[in-house]
Amino acid sequence: MSGLEIRTLGELAVLCDGEALKLPASRRTRALLAYLALTGRPHRRDRLCELLWEIPDDPRAALRWSLSKLRQVVNDAGCERLRADRERVELEADDLRLDIANYAQELEAESIGMQRLEALVAVLSEGLLEGIDIPDQPLFQEWLHAEREDVQRLRGRAVSRLATHSQLPPGRAVALARSWLDIEPFSVDAAHLWLARLEQFGQPEQAAVAREELTRRFNNAGIAWSAQSPTAPAEEGSTSAGTGSTPRQLLARQKIQFCRASDEVNIAYASVGSGPSIVKAANWLSHLELDWDAPIWSPLFRELARDHRFIRYDERGNGLSDWDVGDISFDAFVADLETVVDTLELDRFALLGISQGAAVSIEYAVRHPERVSRLVLFGGYPAGWRIDASADEIAEREAVMTLTATGWGRDNPAYRQIFSSTFMPGATAGELAWFNDFQRATTSAENAVRFLSAFGDIDVREQLARVRVPTLVIHSAGDRRIPLATGREIATRVPGAEFLSLDSDGHLLLGREPASEEFVAAVREFLARDSNGATG
Repeated sequence: MSGLEIRTLGELAVLCDGEALKLPASRRTRALLAYLALTGRPHRRDRLCELLWEIPDDPRAALRWSLSKLRQVVNDAGCERLRADRERVELEADDLRLDIANYAQELEAESIGMQRLEALVAVLSEGLLEGIDIPDQPLFQEWLHAEREDVQRLRGRAVSRLATHSQLPPGRAVALARSWLDIEPFSVDAAHLWLARLEQFGQPEQAAVAREELTRRFNNAGIAWSAQSPTAPAEEGSTSAGTGSTPRQLLARQKIQFCRASDEVNIAYASVGSGPSIVKAANWLSHLELDWDAPIWSPLFRELARDHRFIRYDERGNGLSDWDVGDISFDAFVADLETVVDTLELDRFALLGISQGAAVSIEYAVRHPERVSRLVLFGGYPAGWRIDASADEIAEREAVMTLTATGWGRDNPAYRQIFSSTFMPGATAGELAWFNDFQRATTSAENAVRFLSAFGDIDVREQLARVRVPTLVIHSAGDRRIPLATGREIATRVPGAEFLSLDSDGHLLLGREPASEEFVAAVREFLARDSNGATG
């Protein structure tokens, strides 16, 4: 079998040497293939079960059956494209060609002929994955809807290039400009082009009506807008409003890989963006895939990735890393950070530690000061809950661990609400609901208890005075999980450390709150300084 082509526009098809292969009749099995192909990254088995088979039957058995059918389609003696172990599933091969990816790459070219643009507009008008909808699986349907919106945006890109092409016949100019605006109704560039075309081709009355309509549209949406249309059409290749990348676009750009710790545990890591490297030390409750959709830290990650190479990894027992592990301890957490950094061959980088990740970062910075250029700590603590705790405090923590063991995996989120309400007390009901579900998706009840126990034994108090790298300590003034005084203690004991208090009550910052913008601005300014303390 030679390389395979996967077509997702129209009905799903897999071709070998131009000949269509027979696909399984099961809609869920074909949906699984499409999901693995379009996401292009590994997924946990339990996540796939929840996505496609959350029904009274046996989801894991259904997944195994579907994988056996798909292997017959995509694998051969010389190439194992569908890879699955006890925890994860991935469709990966260099010889897989995906239609949507090819079209997106074509549209990045500096110059495309009119005829090819016409063809791209036509093919991108086809529906994505027709006949694959699974109405009783809301998570899959949400993903499919988002993918279809991405195809519409890609089609808008093709139409925009066609509408601004230098060889475009005058008779099509107005219609194509309007088509672009229909696809991207809040694109300032598309709106300006349509107005310019109306005036350019002798339709001033229509332009006046359109100008009033567009002014209302953009004002109601809170988008900066000037009603004065440009005198000349936008250049070919102009894009719609907004310069940032969406969480989905960032997710598509990151490639998840695995490194192996000394005890054979697989640690998932990924990077996105370009520029000086920032490594985020893992902390509990992370997921390299699901994080980008988080209403909590996704905006922070997105901003940091805008002008840096932002590197993350999932803690052992958590996220996409192995869950079935023998050792969940502080020493293992530090060793995993060392493994990731060594795998990536990073000589020097900034290190970001959040919550218990702050203690891991402190320990790493003391062991390897030559590799850490700057250290940023947020919501951290130097000693766990068992250290110098009273009998009542220990009893309370152990009671929470008991509740976690019995309630973590239940549909009723009351148990997980214990954590949500202290992590981010200012969150909306929707944000809390998201976080409750996120917790369950990131780890098992057993591992959650093991994490809570391991955090109690953390103690880097003696290491604080040994930190020899520039350090910025940030803490929320109203943090109900780790008091502000704890952050101040770290800043006081780390030589030369700076301290910033944020006007927030969250142990985890919500991306929508002003404190998150202050956090990013402070981190960016701190990382931009040279060795003499000046900002470059």
